[in-house]
Amino acid sequence: METLLWVKAVHIIAVIAWMAGMLYLPRLFVYHAAAPPKSAISETFKVMERRLLKAIINPSMIVVFLTGFLLAYLTGYWQSAWLQAKFVLVLGLAGLHGYFARWLRDFATDANTKPARFFRFVNEAPTLLMIVIVILAVLKP
Repeated sequence: METLLWVKAVHIIAVIAWMAGMLYLPRLFVYHAAAPPKSAISETFKVMERRLLKAIINPSMIVVFLTGFLLAYLTGYWQSAWLQAKFVLVLGLAGLHGYFARWLRDFATDANTKPARFFRFVNEAPTLLMIVIVILAVLKP
């Protein structure tokens, strides 16, 4: 029982870190898209974005998946429809994570063609996914 609680605690901490990064990175993209390429501020954004992805977002996503699978196994919920639906949404969040990584590479090479408005819109997607995921995890419909 104590092991389950520790796994759950680590899972929640990793989710918070992942979501913090997933909410902050597209906001950086909004400002970066408005900055002139090769400018000092653009170069600063490149460093911030890369560090955020490599040091926070990527590792926390890995921990979320590892602890999530372990929790599903330990609790026996892996067969529940709500958990399967939640997992599909988490996969969607991971797919969005992949797009963020691709857009980061575009910014890193000064090849971004998307306007700041696009990233303002994209910034809402992680929030919407998070809301539904939390509702599924808490209410277990």
